[in-house]
Amino acid sequence: MEELPVVVIGAGPQGLAAAAHLVERGIEPLVLEKGATAGAAVTDWSHVRLFSEWPELVDAAAARLLQPTGWTQPTGYPRGRQWVSAYLAPLAEALTGRIRYGTTVTGIGRRGRDRLVDEQRGSTPFTLHIVDAEGTESRIEARAVIDASGTWNRPNPAGADGLPALGETSSPFVSYRIPDFGNREPFAGAHTIVLGSGHSALTAIIELSRIARYHPDTRITWVLRRGDAANAFGGGAADELPERGALGLRARALVEAGAVNLLTGFRVQEVRSTPAGAVLIAEDGRELPAADQVVALTGFRPDLSFLSELRLELDPTLQAPVRIAQEVDPNLHSCGSVRATGAADLAHPEPGLYIVGAKSYGRAPTFLAMTGYEQVRSVVAELAGDHEAARRVELVLPETGVCGGSGLFDNPSASAGACCAPPVLQQNVTIGRRQIEGLVSLSN
Repeated sequence: MEELPVVVIGAGPQGLAAAAHLVERGIEPLVLEKGATAGAAVTDWSHVRLFSEWPELVDAAAARLLQPTGWTQPTGYPRGRQWVSAYLAPLAEALTGRIRYGTTVTGIGRRGRDRLVDEQRGSTPFTLHIVDAEGTESRIEARAVIDASGTWNRPNPAGADGLPALGETSSPFVSYRIPDFGNREPFAGAHTIVLGSGHSALTAIIELSRIARYHPDTRITWVLRRGDAANAFGGGAADELPERGALGLRARALVEAGAVNLLTGFRVQEVRSTPAGAVLIAEDGRELPAADQVVALTGFRPDLSFLSELRLELDPTLQAPVRIAQEVDPNLHSCGSVRATGAADLAHPEPGLYIVGAKSYGRAPTFLAMTGYEQVRSVVAELAGDHEAARRVELVLPETGVCGGSGLFDNPSASAGACCAPPVLQQNVTIGRRQIEGLVSLSN
């Protein structure tokens, strides 16, 4: 077992950070990446500006590994493309020979044992079944597995019941990523519906509103499933990540000024494709005017299919490790922040298996890179036998400023007793076009 590598699934920010920590601890990593390059998922949204500054986006062990190369940490708020070019790509270069690209993990088990067998399970190597870019199947063994594969390739559907709405999968009008609004043509003078209540949705409506400044006939409809928008705008000035809080303030200003049409309690049952565009039909029978595009930014879910032969301990609601779920469940969380999590929180009944990064949050939203970096630091310390370091907490997460959980689904006002109020704009202030333009331009 000691001669086998620790296999890391995914060459994204957390996967590469895990590899850096393993190297620093004298443990050989093998990173398996489905894409052709490091940070392949980030590259898919390379046009999006992050609300985290560079110090929050760089892992400490990764920085130490890069230092001898002359690397220096940039400053400011990068877009995805800068995060890749100025950090992830150089880090992957420093890990040359330890990353296999174009490699898909199709299943993980124990050598000679399915999930029913107890005997010597913890001392038997993992077997990973993989397929390379040419379609060739093979199998490798590992002493431990760190699954940092993320959730990017598993977006949630627009359908309100967690399944694709009728007509959704065949509709040419529905997409599931923040579009690259640098190309204004598809949106200028068109009607776009944005589904979702997270930071991606906030970013999308702000970018669309910028287009509408130059093309006034552009229409923007923002659709929420819940009956209230109280928490959709985030924590505002109470958010300890200022740019994250600013997203909600800008979005709220746009809604209150009438630049964005906000609908609440709209739960999509059908996406009807017509010559005029996509018509969204709610479960209560309401229909929206035809849209030229529907951007469903309703979150992501983990792919657990290749872990089916391993013994997992997952929360039945979030599909996250049970000890993490208690912290991040949006139905319960009510105190504005969550604590950092480590190896003890991420452990499963399957010895040597850890799910880290965004996938560790299951279906819960708002995962931060710094959360993942603390996770992999603790997990690698545990694998190295440094149990004291694994137990130690080296990160205090910034508060979101959002309190009171998500309220009751059909009666959001019932979430009384919140520890802070949702962000509001100053009273008795008329918000005109000039103020809107100022708010929107801040997101550049």
